Amino acid sequence: MKPNLRFLLSDPAHFIALGFGSGLWPKGPGTAGTLAGWLLFPFIYAPLSDPLFGALLVACFLFGILACERTGRALGVADHGAVVWDEIVAIWLVLWLTPTTLAWQTTAFVVFRFFDIVKPPPIRWVDERTRGGLGVMFDDILAAGYTLLVLAILVRFLG
Repeated sequence: MKPNLRFLLSDPAHFIALGFGSGLWPKGPGTAGTLAGWLLFPFIYAPLSDPLFGALLVACFLFGILACERTGRALGVADHGAVVWDEIVAIWLVLWLTPTTLAWQTTAFVVFRFFDIVKPPPIRWVDERTRGGLGVMFDDILAAGYTLLVLAILVRFLG
């Protein structure tokens, strides 16, 4: 099944899992979802303290497991390309811990997309062996971890 606007609006879980519609982008929905997450980040993060934002990320991750599971079942594919909530939550985590300049955030975006697409070990292993909503969400958290490691190294050496 190819998701469309009717599918997106048919269930709140689908609306979330498809990244508020960004997952319907025909070319590169994962990149579109990551971009949507980046664009939403300042509005989500700004009014919250760091502890509240951390709690929100945990809640978004846990809800994402359920929403992605439900949407994947409805689409007949556990990790359908249109499901981008995993990218959104992961880029929020990355941006939360990234210097706030446009250059650093752009670097974070590019590095995250690289790891999310290439899926170096153990990301690919987790992606292939962890099923359902947890698998959808967890491999992107690992890609976020790799991204944060690369950014920490860059910050250390480039300032």
